Amino acid sequence: MGRGGTSRALVVSFAAVLLAGSTVTGCGATGSGPAGRASPAGTDGGRTTSPSPRVTSDEDLCTKLVGHWARQVLNGRTYGDYQSMGLSGGQYDILREVVDSARAAERRGAADPGRSIDREAREGCAEWYRAGGPGKGPWR
Repeated sequence: MGRGGTSRALVVSFAAVLLAGSTVTGCGATGSGPAGRASPAGTDGGRTTSPSPRVTSDEDLCTKLVGHWARQVLNGRTYGDYQSMGLSGGQYDILREVVDSARAAERRGAADPGRSIDREAREGCAEWYRAGGPGKGPWR
């Protein structure tokens, strides 16, 4: 089955929303210690600073999103609108395949469909990005 994509901007904006919640900082200038004096390098008012977060690849982000929503669908916690999930059309196609496969595994008595979800989401996203990912195909 071919997988079309809508726009990478949708996925990027979803990721930005997730990151925005974790980047809120307190009042005051960054790097300033008591009474506005500069703090020693590597500290922020007595706290050590952490390195910048690593960049998540497009394929990893796709895998995490598809895996998350597959679990939600299987638990009956979503109604299936791909746009509200922050997925592109291609990612939604992967999600449907992953959910169908996980349901089949459950019917066969699989104890942990989560492993199947993770594996198939990774494989589907890897295949999708090898084929061009979002922005390629009929839904640009």
